[in-house]
Amino acid sequence: MSFITANWNPLGEAFYRKSELYEMSWNLKDGLGDCLVSAAPYGGPIALLREPHRRSPSSRPQLEIYSASGVSIASFPWKSGPVVHLGWTVNDELLCIQEDGSVLIYDLFGSFKRHFSMGQEVVQSQVLEAKVFHSPYGTGVAIVTGSSRFILATNIDDLKLRRLPEVPGLQGKPSCWVVLNQDRQTKVLLSNGPELYILDNTSCTVVCPPGLGPQAGSVVHMSVSFSYKYLALFTDSGHLWTGPSHLQDKMSEVDTKKSTPPKQMVWCRRPKSQQPSVVLMWERLLMVVGVCQDTIQFPIEDQCVLVGELDGVRIISSTNQELLQEVPLVCQDIFKIASMSPGALLLEAHREYEKSSQKADEYLREIKEQSMLGEAVRQCVDAAGHEYDTNTQKSLMRAASFGKCFLTDFSPDPFVSTCRELRVLNAVREVGVGLPLTHTQFKQLTLQVLIDRLVYRQFYPLAIEMCRYLKIPDYQGVSRVLKHWASCKVQQKDLSDEAIARAVCVKVGDSPGVSYSHIAAKAYECGRTELAIKLLDFEARSGEQVPLLLKMKRSQLALSKAVESGDTDLVYTVVTYLKNEMNRGDFFMTLRNQPVALSLYRQFCKLQETETLKDLYNQDDDHQELANYYVTASYREKRLENRLSLLQSAVDEYNKAKNEFSAKATEEEMRLLRFQRKLDDEKGAGLLELSLQATMEALLALGLHKQAEQLYKDFRVPDKRYWWLKLKSLAEKEEWEELEKFSKSKKSPIGYLAFVEVCMKSNNKYEAKKYVSKVTPEQRVKAHLAVSDLEGAVDAAIERKNESEMGAVLSRCSASDRLLIDRLNRARPSTAKK
Repeated sequence: MSFITANWNPLGEAFYRKSELYEMSWNLKDGLGDCLVSAAPYGGPIALLREPHRRSPSSRPQLEIYSASGVSIASFPWKSGPVVHLGWTVNDELLCIQEDGSVLIYDLFGSFKRHFSMGQEVVQSQVLEAKVFHSPYGTGVAIVTGSSRFILATNIDDLKLRRLPEVPGLQGKPSCWVVLNQDRQTKVLLSNGPELYILDNTSCTVVCPPGLGPQAGSVVHMSVSFSYKYLALFTDSGHLWTGPSHLQDKMSEVDTKKSTPPKQMVWCRRPKSQQPSVVLMWERLLMVVGVCQDTIQFPIEDQCVLVGELDGVRIISSTNQELLQEVPLVCQDIFKIASMSPGALLLEAHREYEKSSQKADEYLREIKEQSMLGEAVRQCVDAAGHEYDTNTQKSLMRAASFGKCFLTDFSPDPFVSTCRELRVLNAVREVGVGLPLTHTQFKQLTLQVLIDRLVYRQFYPLAIEMCRYLKIPDYQGVSRVLKHWASCKVQQKDLSDEAIARAVCVKVGDSPGVSYSHIAAKAYECGRTELAIKLLDFEARSGEQVPLLLKMKRSQLALSKAVESGDTDLVYTVVTYLKNEMNRGDFFMTLRNQPVALSLYRQFCKLQETETLKDLYNQDDDHQELANYYVTASYREKRLENRLSLLQSAVDEYNKAKNEFSAKATEEEMRLLRFQRKLDDEKGAGLLELSLQATMEALLALGLHKQAEQLYKDFRVPDKRYWWLKLKSLAEKEEWEELEKFSKSKKSPIGYLAFVEVCMKSNNKYEAKKYVSKVTPEQRVKAHLAVSDLEGAVDAAIERKNESEMGAVLSRCSASDRLLIDRLNRARPSTAKK
């Protein structure tokens, strides 16, 4: 156990340790001297710009991007302007801030993404210093200009520049400055001589840190913690003041005995730590200063770069990389010399058990007597998560597993989850991957973000294996990785379209959540249209295929896919697009090759664009439908001349279509219209737009019997219809003499029972009786009953000797009609015999 604590250094009540993360894979001949260096937090990549002040066009600075383990990711000569500062966004994109205020953004592989400017003022006054910071709103940039003004952009993805108020007496850049995040507001703290100022949106305020007396001197260096909650100030007299960033309290003030300001100053604090510290670096010295007045000093040989992390500080040199952090309390409890904590006893018990020693039982008994076995297992599991060395992890997890065997109600979930998380962390810590995450950082970063970072760095096999091992749902895990892999695959220019499409299909298959249309869109963005079309063939949803095909100007194929889908809305979408993009002739010819689309477009035109419908029928030489169109259009015309013209066009088209019936019917309609207009002009009858029958009814109602007779003859109206019309008209007008003359004009084609019924309907029994004698024998009983002539009905029924007619008459007789009833009853037996 003692070897683990060999590199522990006490600082007050806490211990600090340096753990080697990597022997750097890079080969930096000149070290980190004369370089702009920036490393992203959470084990992120490292960017180096060699000799940033070199201006010769023939020998440009070299921008290099490495993983945290020093494996080269990208390298290219810097061809833009002089760079003042390098920084990383939360998405691992590199920000290069130039003297003229331009900020160039590159991805992890050195590909240019975009750029923005910090304002026109900066172009003239130049950038003296710049910082990249992270706020609740995203990644921000702050600069000091040559005119001693501060300009902020709190979120580069939603760029809004803020020009902070002027600082009194400031000439050039301040002695030192930091960006603070307080109450979701971004401020700047700066030192100008003996004074400290805080700049916000509207004011410049002088501040005085509590407990920092005048004897301490001027602040020449300052640093804010990873969480922006704590602040460290270094004065020219060598004093280090620490306290909350709101500058209302003081944590400590330590005299470092150093008069020269440090090159770097970074907070080293794990979450919930009671002993935070600040790491200061000079030319050959690394000093850890705690709030307890104690210090730890490490000599350094090479030039180093300090990178603040959530729970420690990464120390990067040209040869190796180390993690300096406060030893977690649970690790102190277990590994501290002579520790009697439950976790330490359980670890020792397991070691004795592996030696087959009875001491293992003694240690276990001691833990059980204290009822601390569950606590001992928990301590071993927690400590394993904080250890970087795999052998130490295994020892602790085996001890936890050993102790777990003696517990009946212990939940295995923390043990299992820690095992899985350690395997994941050990995999990403490998030199080839280069993500030296601690367990604390991993929990803060979340598994989903870690997978995103692996995907972003194109470690697809590892990301897929990780998703499967952790049993992440496909749509969040494997499918998302495959989607990103396919999007990168289509950008490989050394492979043919066929090879890429086949590889994507084999690898992706029908994975849930992967859209081939999304992959095809990426291919199209890369200028590989044919590959995009091949990939769209694998897309099962037509609604995803069609929009992209239209975007690629493959309208014919888009229309075919829309028709195959059976989705009418989709077909209408494509047809509308084609209509707007093509000339009318090509548009109609395209629709002719797709009958379903043509039919749907016709339906649309019938409701919305009738004139277009006419052009469609003309294009297709569809005389029948064109004639129907003219007929329909004629009814929308108000002027009779226009209507007749359209109807004549319809007749011509019907003749071309060899539809004689429709042609003749349309001609008769035209004759009727002319006849109606003539009568309207002569009599003011208001007949226009009436049907033939309605016209005849109107004429008869107006007493224009000759004109009605003329229509009857001209249009060959059936006799029965004409007689019914005239009968009803005369009865309604109560022209009984005319009705009687009409009945005698010739034999009635509708019989005379109709005359009886119509007269009775008009309540004229007298006139009705005139026609009873003319009714045929078969209808005579009904006629007598219609005029309530029971005696006549009895005579007719007996004469007809019809059983059903006799029954009908009996049903109409009342008790007072006894004689009639007897006659019928006497007649019925003789009828039945026959």
